[in-house]
Amino acid sequence: MNEIRLGTIGSGVIVRSILDAVARTEGIALEAVYSRSAEKGEKLAAAYGAKKVYTDLDALFADEAVNFVYVASPNSLHYEQAKRALLAGKNVLCEKPFCAAGEQVRELAALAEARGLYLIDATPTAFLPNFEAVREQLPRIGRLRLVQCSYCQYSSRYDQVLAGETPNIFNPAFAGGCLQDINYYNVYFNVALFGRPEEAVYYPNVCPTGADSSGIMVLRYPGFVCECTGAKDTWGVNAVQIQGEKGYLYIENGANGVAAVRVVTRDGEVQINRQPDPDRWYYEIQGLTRLVLDGDRDAFRRRLAVTADVVDVIERSRKRAGIRFAGE
Repeated sequence: MNEIRLGTIGSGVIVRSILDAVARTEGIALEAVYSRSAEKGEKLAAAYGAKKVYTDLDALFADEAVNFVYVASPNSLHYEQAKRALLAGKNVLCEKPFCAAGEQVRELAALAEARGLYLIDATPTAFLPNFEAVREQLPRIGRLRLVQCSYCQYSSRYDQVLAGETPNIFNPAFAGGCLQDINYYNVYFNVALFGRPEEAVYYPNVCPTGADSSGIMVLRYPGFVCECTGAKDTWGVNAVQIQGEKGYLYIENGANGVAAVRVVTRDGEVQINRQPDPDRWYYEIQGLTRLVLDGDRDAFRRRLAVTADVVDVIERSRKRAGIRFAGE
Protein backbone atom coordinates (compact mmCIF):
# COMPACT_ATOMS: atom_id res chain seq x y z
CA MET A 1 0.00 0.00 0.00
CA ASN A 2 1.40 3.37 -1.04
CA GLU A 3 -1.15 5.60 0.68
CA ILE A 4 -3.96 5.28 3.20
CA ARG A 5 -7.10 6.81 1.66
CA LEU A 6 -9.49 7.26 4.54
CA GLY A 7 -13.27 7.19 4.72
CA THR A 8 -14.69 8.28 8.09
CA ILE A 9 -17.85 7.16 9.88
CA GLY A 10 -18.94 9.81 12.36
CA SER A 11 -18.57 13.55 12.71
CA GLY A 12 -17.85 14.12 16.41
CA VAL A 13 -14.99 15.84 18.18
CA ILE A 14 -12.73 12.77 18.13
CA VAL A 15 -13.06 12.56 14.32
CA ARG A 16 -11.80 16.12 14.00
CA SER A 17 -8.87 15.36 16.31
CA ILE A 18 -7.91 12.41 14.10
CA LEU A 19 -8.32 14.43 10.90
CA ASP A 20 -6.19 17.25 12.29
CA ALA A 21 -3.42 14.66 12.66
CA VAL A 22 -4.13 13.19 9.20
CA ALA A 23 -3.63 16.64 7.68
CA ARG A 24 -0.11 16.74 9.19
CA THR A 25 0.96 13.26 8.12
CA GLU A 26 2.39 12.10 4.81
CA GLY A 27 1.06 8.82 3.42
CA ILE A 28 -2.53 9.24 4.63
CA ALA A 29 -5.31 11.42 3.23
CA LEU A 30 -9.03 11.93 3.76
CA GLU A 31 -11.00 10.63 0.79
CA ALA A 32 -14.63 10.61 1.97
CA VAL A 33 -16.87 11.15 4.98
CA TYR A 34 -20.07 9.43 6.03
CA SER A 35 -22.73 10.93 8.27
CA ARG A 36 -26.44 10.28 8.67
CA SER A 37 -26.79 14.06 8.45
CA ALA A 38 -25.83 15.47 5.05
CA GLU A 39 -25.34 18.89 6.64
CA LYS A 40 -22.87 17.56 9.23
CA GLY A 41 -21.08 15.50 6.60
CA GLU A 42 -20.71 18.46 4.26
CA LYS A 43 -19.34 20.67 7.04
CA LEU A 44 -16.76 18.04 7.97
CA ALA A 45 -15.80 17.49 4.33
CA ALA A 46 -15.41 21.21 3.75
CA ALA A 47 -13.26 21.62 6.85
CA TYR A 48 -10.85 18.83 5.90
CA GLY A 49 -10.98 18.70 2.12
CA ALA A 50 -12.83 15.41 1.60
CA LYS A 51 -13.74 14.71 -1.99
CA LYS A 52 -17.03 12.95 -1.23
CA VAL A 53 -19.84 12.95 1.33
CA TYR A 54 -22.03 9.89 1.88
CA THR A 55 -25.25 9.43 3.82
CA ASP A 56 -25.49 5.78 2.70
CA LEU A 57 -23.00 3.52 4.46
CA ASP A 58 -23.07 0.91 1.68
CA ALA A 59 -22.08 3.61 -0.81
CA LEU A 60 -19.03 4.44 1.31
CA PHE A 61 -18.06 0.76 1.47
CA ALA A 62 -18.47 0.48 -2.32
CA ASP A 63 -16.13 3.42 -3.01
CA GLU A 64 -13.01 1.86 -4.58
CA ALA A 65 -10.93 4.94 -3.83
CA VAL A 66 -11.38 4.35 -0.07
CA ASN A 67 -9.01 1.68 1.25
CA PHE A 68 -9.35 2.39 4.98
CA VAL A 69 -12.49 3.06 7.01
CA TYR A 70 -12.29 4.89 10.34
CA VAL A 71 -15.16 3.84 12.62
CA ALA A 72 -16.00 6.55 15.17
CA SER A 73 -19.73 6.04 15.61
CA PRO A 74 -21.52 5.40 18.94
CA ASN A 75 -19.91 2.51 20.85
CA SER A 76 -22.66 -0.01 20.18
CA LEU A 77 -22.20 0.33 16.40
CA HIS A 78 -18.46 -0.34 16.28
CA TYR A 79 -18.67 -4.12 15.88
CA GLU A 80 -21.34 -4.15 13.18
CA GLN A 81 -19.82 -1.34 11.13
CA ALA A 82 -16.27 -2.67 11.39
CA LYS A 83 -17.48 -6.10 10.29
CA ARG A 84 -19.37 -4.66 7.32
CA ALA A 85 -16.30 -2.69 6.29
CA LEU A 86 -14.08 -5.78 6.45
CA LEU A 87 -16.58 -7.82 4.47
CA ALA A 88 -16.54 -5.04 1.85
CA GLY A 89 -12.77 -5.43 1.57
CA LYS A 90 -11.81 -2.31 3.52
CA ASN A 91 -9.06 -2.04 6.09
CA VAL A 92 -10.42 -0.70 9.39
CA LEU A 93 -9.28 1.74 12.06
CA CYS A 94 -11.78 1.48 14.94
CA GLU A 95 -12.15 3.99 17.74
CA LYS A 96 -12.05 2.86 21.36
CA PRO A 97 -13.73 1.08 23.12
CA PHE A 98 -13.51 -1.02 19.92
CA CYS A 99 -16.28 -3.49 20.83
CA ALA A 100 -18.44 -4.31 23.84
CA ALA A 101 -17.33 -7.97 23.98
CA GLY A 102 -13.97 -9.73 23.75
CA GLU A 103 -15.44 -12.37 21.43
CA GLN A 104 -16.35 -9.63 18.97
CA VAL A 105 -12.74 -8.41 18.91
CA ARG A 106 -11.47 -11.91 18.22
CA GLU A 107 -14.09 -12.49 15.52
CA LEU A 108 -13.15 -9.28 13.72
CA ALA A 109 -9.44 -10.07 14.07
CA ALA A 110 -9.97 -13.50 12.50
CA LEU A 111 -12.01 -11.98 9.67
CA ALA A 112 -9.33 -9.37 8.94
CA GLU A 113 -6.63 -12.04 9.01
CA ALA A 114 -8.55 -14.30 6.63
CA ARG A 115 -9.02 -11.45 4.16
CA GLY A 116 -5.53 -10.02 4.45
CA LEU A 117 -6.78 -6.71 5.82
CA TYR A 118 -5.56 -4.38 8.54
CA LEU A 119 -7.69 -4.04 11.68
CA ILE A 120 -6.34 -1.33 13.98
CA ASP A 121 -7.37 -0.21 17.46
CA ALA A 122 -7.41 3.59 17.58
CA THR A 123 -6.40 3.88 21.25
CA PRO A 124 -3.44 6.30 21.10
CA THR A 125 -1.55 4.91 24.13
CA ALA A 126 0.44 2.20 22.37
CA PHE A 127 1.67 4.70 19.76
CA LEU A 128 3.01 7.25 22.26
CA PRO A 129 6.81 7.54 22.55
CA ASN A 130 6.45 8.30 26.27
CA PHE A 131 4.56 5.05 26.79
CA GLU A 132 7.62 3.19 25.54
CA ALA A 133 9.70 5.26 27.96
CA VAL A 134 7.50 4.02 30.81
CA ARG A 135 8.09 0.43 29.74
CA GLU A 136 11.84 0.98 29.55
CA GLN A 137 12.05 2.66 32.97
CA LEU A 138 10.05 0.09 34.95
CA PRO A 139 13.10 -2.01 35.98
CA ARG A 140 14.62 1.05 37.71
CA ILE A 141 11.93 1.17 40.40
CA GLY A 142 12.29 -2.44 41.50
CA ARG A 143 9.55 -4.88 42.38
CA LEU A 144 6.14 -3.34 41.69
CA ARG A 145 3.65 -2.97 44.52
CA LEU A 146 1.06 -0.34 43.57
CA VAL A 147 -0.24 1.37 40.42
CA GLN A 148 -2.64 4.31 40.65
CA CYS A 149 -4.32 5.68 37.53
CA SER A 150 -6.74 8.59 37.52
CA TYR A 151 -8.56 10.10 34.56
CA CYS A 152 -11.50 12.26 35.59
CA GLN A 153 -13.05 14.80 33.25
CA TYR A 154 -16.47 16.34 33.84
CA SER A 155 -18.67 15.84 30.80
CA SER A 156 -20.98 18.60 29.62
CA ARG A 157 -23.37 15.81 28.69
CA TYR A 158 -23.62 14.84 32.34
CA ASP A 159 -25.57 18.07 32.75
CA GLN A 160 -28.08 16.59 30.30
CA VAL A 161 -28.31 13.50 32.52
CA LEU A 162 -29.01 15.68 35.54
CA ALA A 163 -31.72 17.39 33.47
CA GLY A 164 -33.42 14.03 32.87
CA GLU A 165 -32.08 13.31 29.37
CA THR A 166 -30.16 10.26 28.11
CA PRO A 167 -27.30 11.23 25.77
CA ASN A 168 -25.61 8.35 23.92
CA ILE A 169 -22.45 8.49 26.01
CA PHE A 170 -24.53 7.75 29.14
CA ASN A 171 -26.95 5.34 27.47
CA PRO A 172 -26.51 1.56 28.09
CA ALA A 173 -28.40 0.92 24.84
CA PHE A 174 -25.45 2.52 23.03
CA ALA A 175 -22.83 0.78 25.22
CA GLY A 176 -22.19 4.06 27.01
CA GLY A 177 -20.69 4.79 30.39
CA CYS A 178 -17.47 5.88 32.01
CA LEU A 179 -15.74 2.50 31.85
CA GLN A 180 -16.29 2.37 28.09
CA ASP A 181 -14.89 5.87 27.69
CA ILE A 182 -12.67 7.65 30.22
CA ASN A 183 -11.63 4.65 32.33
CA TYR A 184 -10.94 2.55 29.23
CA TYR A 185 -7.61 4.38 28.91
CA ASN A 186 -6.57 3.38 32.43
CA VAL A 187 -7.39 -0.28 31.90
CA TYR A 188 -5.68 -0.29 28.51
CA PHE A 189 -2.55 1.31 29.99
CA ASN A 190 -2.22 -1.44 32.60
CA VAL A 191 -3.02 -4.39 30.35
CA ALA A 192 -0.64 -3.10 27.67
CA LEU A 193 2.15 -2.80 30.26
CA PHE A 194 1.53 -5.78 32.53
CA GLY A 195 -0.70 -8.18 30.61
CA ARG A 196 -4.03 -9.63 31.60
CA PRO A 197 -4.72 -9.37 35.36
CA GLU A 198 -5.52 -12.31 37.60
CA GLU A 199 -8.65 -10.56 38.83
CA ALA A 200 -10.63 -7.43 37.95
CA VAL A 201 -13.41 -5.88 40.01
CA TYR A 202 -15.34 -2.72 39.15
CA TYR A 203 -17.05 -0.46 41.68
CA PRO A 204 -19.25 1.96 39.72
CA ASN A 205 -21.33 5.01 40.54
CA VAL A 206 -24.45 4.45 38.44
CA CYS A 207 -26.34 7.50 37.21
CA PRO A 208 -30.12 7.75 36.52
CA THR A 209 -29.73 6.48 32.94
CA GLY A 210 -28.39 3.13 34.22
CA ALA A 211 -24.85 3.79 32.98
CA ASP A 212 -21.80 4.30 35.18
CA SER A 213 -20.89 7.97 35.39
CA SER A 214 -17.74 7.20 37.41
CA GLY A 215 -16.07 4.29 39.16
CA ILE A 216 -12.96 2.49 40.29
CA MET A 217 -11.57 -0.67 38.68
CA VAL A 218 -9.19 -2.78 40.76
CA LEU A 219 -6.81 -5.03 38.83
CA ARG A 220 -4.83 -7.65 40.75
CA TYR A 221 -1.55 -9.01 39.41
CA PRO A 222 0.94 -11.37 41.04
CA GLY A 223 2.58 -9.25 43.75
CA PHE A 224 0.93 -5.91 43.01
CA VAL A 225 -2.42 -4.22 42.55
CA CYS A 226 -3.67 -1.46 40.21
CA GLU A 227 -6.37 1.11 40.88
CA CYS A 228 -8.07 2.65 37.84
CA THR A 229 -10.22 5.66 38.70
CA GLY A 230 -12.34 7.23 35.99
CA ALA A 231 -15.11 9.82 36.10
CA LYS A 232 -17.34 11.83 33.81
CA ASP A 233 -19.19 13.39 36.74
CA THR A 234 -16.17 14.96 38.51
CA TRP A 235 -12.82 16.47 37.60
CA GLY A 236 -9.40 16.34 39.18
CA VAL A 237 -5.68 15.89 38.62
CA ASN A 238 -5.09 13.25 35.95
CA ALA A 239 -1.94 11.21 36.43
CA VAL A 240 -0.48 7.74 36.82
CA GLN A 241 1.85 6.70 39.63
CA ILE A 242 3.65 3.35 39.47
CA GLN A 243 5.27 2.50 42.79
CA GLY A 244 8.03 -0.03 43.28
CA GLU A 245 10.30 -0.99 46.15
CA LYS A 246 13.14 1.19 44.78
CA GLY A 247 11.22 4.21 43.53
CA TYR A 248 8.30 5.38 41.46
CA LEU A 249 7.25 6.62 38.04
CA TYR A 250 4.94 9.60 37.81
CA ILE A 251 3.16 10.04 34.48
CA GLU A 252 1.76 13.48 33.81
CA ASN A 253 -1.64 13.94 32.16
CA GLY A 254 -2.65 10.36 32.89
CA ALA A 255 -2.86 7.17 30.86
CA ASN A 256 -4.46 8.73 27.81
CA GLY A 257 -1.82 11.41 27.19
CA VAL A 258 1.37 10.27 28.95
CA ALA A 259 2.62 13.85 28.59
CA ALA A 260 5.88 13.27 30.51
CA VAL A 261 7.50 10.63 32.72
CA ARG A 262 9.25 11.40 36.02
CA VAL A 263 11.50 8.63 37.37
CA VAL A 264 12.27 9.00 41.07
CA THR A 265 14.65 6.66 42.93
CA ARG A 266 17.01 6.97 45.88
CA ASP A 267 19.70 7.91 43.37
CA GLY A 268 17.83 10.96 42.17
CA GLU A 269 15.19 12.10 39.72
CA VAL A 270 15.01 12.05 35.92
CA GLN A 271 12.40 13.73 33.69
CA ILE A 272 11.67 12.14 30.30
CA ASN A 273 9.58 13.60 27.51
CA ARG A 274 9.83 12.19 23.99
CA GLN A 275 6.64 13.96 22.90
CA PRO A 276 7.46 17.59 22.14
CA ASP A 277 4.16 17.85 20.28
CA PRO A 278 1.22 17.90 22.74
CA ASP A 279 -1.18 16.26 20.26
CA ARG A 280 -1.41 12.55 21.15
CA TRP A 281 -3.43 11.79 18.01
CA TYR A 282 -0.55 13.09 15.92
CA TYR A 283 1.69 10.32 17.29
CA GLU A 284 -1.05 7.77 16.74
CA ILE A 285 -1.61 8.69 13.10
CA GLN A 286 2.12 9.04 12.44
CA GLY A 287 2.78 5.64 14.00
CA LEU A 288 0.01 3.64 12.38
CA THR A 289 0.65 5.21 8.96
CA ARG A 290 4.31 4.24 9.13
CA LEU A 291 3.49 0.66 10.18
CA VAL A 292 0.87 0.23 7.45
CA LEU A 293 3.11 1.60 4.69
CA ASP A 294 5.93 -0.64 5.97
CA GLY A 295 3.57 -3.63 5.87
CA ASP A 296 4.16 -4.47 9.56
CA ARG A 297 1.09 -6.63 10.22
CA ASP A 298 2.66 -8.27 13.27
CA ALA A 299 2.65 -4.95 15.14
CA PHE A 300 -1.11 -4.69 14.74
CA ARG A 301 -1.66 -8.34 15.63
CA ARG A 302 0.13 -7.73 18.93
CA ARG A 303 -1.95 -4.64 19.60
CA LEU A 304 -5.20 -6.47 18.83
CA ALA A 305 -4.28 -9.21 21.30
CA VAL A 306 -3.97 -6.50 23.96
CA THR A 307 -7.29 -4.99 22.87
CA ALA A 308 -9.07 -8.33 23.18
CA ASP A 309 -7.77 -8.71 26.74
CA VAL A 310 -8.78 -5.14 27.62
CA VAL A 311 -12.31 -5.62 26.29
CA ASP A 312 -12.60 -8.99 28.07
CA VAL A 313 -11.56 -7.46 31.40
CA ILE A 314 -13.97 -4.55 31.02
CA GLU A 315 -16.86 -6.70 29.82
CA ARG A 316 -16.63 -9.24 32.63
CA SER A 317 -16.10 -6.74 35.42
CA ARG A 318 -18.95 -4.41 34.36
CA LYS A 319 -21.35 -7.35 34.06
CA ARG A 320 -20.41 -8.51 37.56
CA ALA A 321 -21.08 -4.94 38.70
CA GLY A 322 -24.58 -5.19 37.23
CA ILE A 323 -24.02 -2.99 34.17
CA ARG A 324 -25.39 -4.63 31.05
CA PHE A 325 -25.98 -3.38 27.55
CA ALA A 326 -28.82 -4.07 25.11
CA GLY A 327 -29.04 -7.76 24.22
CA GLU A 328 -26.77 -8.97 27.06
